Amino acid sequence: MAKRPQKKNESTRKVTDLEKDTSDGMDQKLTTAQGLPINDNQNSLKAGLRGPALLEDHILRDKITHFDHERIPERVVHARGSGAHGYFQVYKPLAKWTKAGFLNDPARRTPVFARISTVAGFRGSTDLARDVRGFAVKFYTDEGIYDLVGNNVPVFFIQDAIKFPDLIHAVKPEAHHEMPQAASAHETFWDFISLMPESMHTIMWLMSDRAIPRSVRMMEGFGVHTFRFVNEQGKSSFVKFHWKPLLGVHSVARDEATKISGKDPDFHRRDLWEAIENGDFPEWELGVQIVDAKDEHKFSFDLLDPTKLIPEELVPVQRVGKMTLNRNPDNFFAETEQVAFHPGHLVPGIDLTNDPLLQGRLFSYVDTQLTRLGGPNFNELPINRPLAPVHNNQRDGHMRHTIAKQHINYEPNTLGGGCPYQAGMKNGGFTSFPEPMEDMKVRAKSEKFMDHFSQAKLFYNSQSKPEQNHLINALRFELGKVDTPAVRERMIGMLAYVDAQLASAVADAFGIEVPEVEMPLNQSIPADTPPAEVQPYDEEPMVKRSKALSMADTIKDTIRTRRVAILADESGAAQAKALKTALEAEGAMVKVVAPMKHADADLTLMTTTSVVFDAIAVVGREPWVDLPDAQDFVRDAFRHCKAIAMIGDAGTLFDAWGMKDALKAPGVLSAPQAKALAQDFIRDIAAHRHWAREEDPVTGKKG
Repeated sequence: MAKRPQKKNESTRKVTDLEKDTSDGMDQKLTTAQGLPINDNQNSLKAGLRGPALLEDHILRDKITHFDHERIPERVVHARGSGAHGYFQVYKPLAKWTKAGFLNDPARRTPVFARISTVAGFRGSTDLARDVRGFAVKFYTDEGIYDLVGNNVPVFFIQDAIKFPDLIHAVKPEAHHEMPQAASAHETFWDFISLMPESMHTIMWLMSDRAIPRSVRMMEGFGVHTFRFVNEQGKSSFVKFHWKPLLGVHSVARDEATKISGKDPDFHRRDLWEAIENGDFPEWELGVQIVDAKDEHKFSFDLLDPTKLIPEELVPVQRVGKMTLNRNPDNFFAETEQVAFHPGHLVPGIDLTNDPLLQGRLFSYVDTQLTRLGGPNFNELPINRPLAPVHNNQRDGHMRHTIAKQHINYEPNTLGGGCPYQAGMKNGGFTSFPEPMEDMKVRAKSEKFMDHFSQAKLFYNSQSKPEQNHLINALRFELGKVDTPAVRERMIGMLAYVDAQLASAVADAFGIEVPEVEMPLNQSIPADTPPAEVQPYDEEPMVKRSKALSMADTIKDTIRTRRVAILADESGAAQAKALKTALEAEGAMVKVVAPMKHADADLTLMTTTSVVFDAIAVVGREPWVDLPDAQDFVRDAFRHCKAIAMIGDAGTLFDAWGMKDALKAPGVLSAPQAKALAQDFIRDIAAHRHWAREEDPVTGKKG
């Protein structure tokens, strides 16, 4: 398939003189960091040919000192991340709700930089860990930087930022031996969670397939907190932010994720990079859920509670714009590693709420950047620098870039003509929403924060049967890594409040009896409650299932960017070419895999594995029947419920490998010629996975 041309100059940031990389030219002299041309870069200055190095060798010190300080402290959380440049464009003005300029001009393409990350692992950990993913977007607007800093799940583990250090200490590798890496499957995490009922909703998301996405291009993003929109008239509305991927929301199997981690721990990073380089630019639509300020208290949950979401049946998500990522970073460290996000980076028209987790983040993010990036001038690094002009009286500090020529560095003043002056509201000055406040100082939460299980139950009930099975197996695996029986028993008790059958299914793996629990009245959902219809949220129904919470109904009408492997030796090259042509015409990325390298082969069995592909095809019985690697290749694809096409006499391989009747399984096709099954194969790849095989590998029905 021909690569689409990459429009590198489209809506990307302007490069200033300070940002230009002058190291790529073909006729440039090697210099020190101060610009001194270097005559000899092979030998340090010594006292004689065999003498000691001299302290005066300033060229050696310049080079070594910079090398010694190349690493900065990695992020405590979200250390493992990937980033890309792009742009955002709103569909129509949102002036009814917000005066934010970039949300009111459909002709404007606002440059963005997005960073997507795992939470728990170190920088060198695998992309395929079971984990929440960070989803942060920096908008370079005409009114300054706006950062939307969220996750790929809409809720969080804790309700108040004061518990964040405890959560992260518990989930990080255990302090005495620093194991396990990038994993929640260990004792300290589950000990903490078993004592924190407010975490149960997020635990459902973490144990679901959402926690192991197929690609960062195929996962949702959420702002998590409730924010405010403020319009030109000063009217406030509450808003929840969503990022909806245009490729749909897809995952990988847990066994598959562990194998990918061994074969290609950079799987997600590589996938994002290659998609952009190929011109298959990732796209997300920005969605908003708007709640009028007067309706703040009309829900059974508190809008300020970060462990709760607003079911889309109550407040539909309105898709208001689109983000496209179309340029990879030029330098990982300078951009992806040094980018600094902060939920307090706002623009007029977007404001904060009293969410107690959000309030703590407003302190934590600045404090973190001071440590990581060396001081208060991190905003002057090229990746963090706003496009809007910056005028203020801030001076000096570590790593100051700006050379302030004015000697007037205070306000008010007359010697500088009163500049820089306060903008005022009429000139676009930011003003915080004047929310009335008068209450006692307390360390407490509102009563609605105490509902810890109803939305956890809603999430579990909303999952398809395969998704529920995967969630149960994930809990069995995670709790199987816990050595203390009391911790497992407490967790079974917690799960009983979510769903009795869920608790029983997990408990059976450990021989634990499920305790009888009584749900609080405001958290119970009758078993015969029908799925809610869309209706006004001021008549809040009892929502038992929410379609938006399951991946079963996600987009399944395209194979664009799907990776397909065709096993074919030289004798099967013609069939492989015919199938490859059909698949690439639909946007798939196809690789021909052979036993040994030949002219038409892209890879060999020694250099790849089926877990890094979305579907596979096999041409002919020979030479695969006696190759263990080929058998493993096909078995893994079958076990992970991927679409499989067997061409020619390839179908007889199943009998030879002891996979009787596998040809009858859902998502498995067979035909004498590639052209005869190409369209059905495309349909089956678009379905993503054929999870029915997990019930019965042949019929797909539970036996």
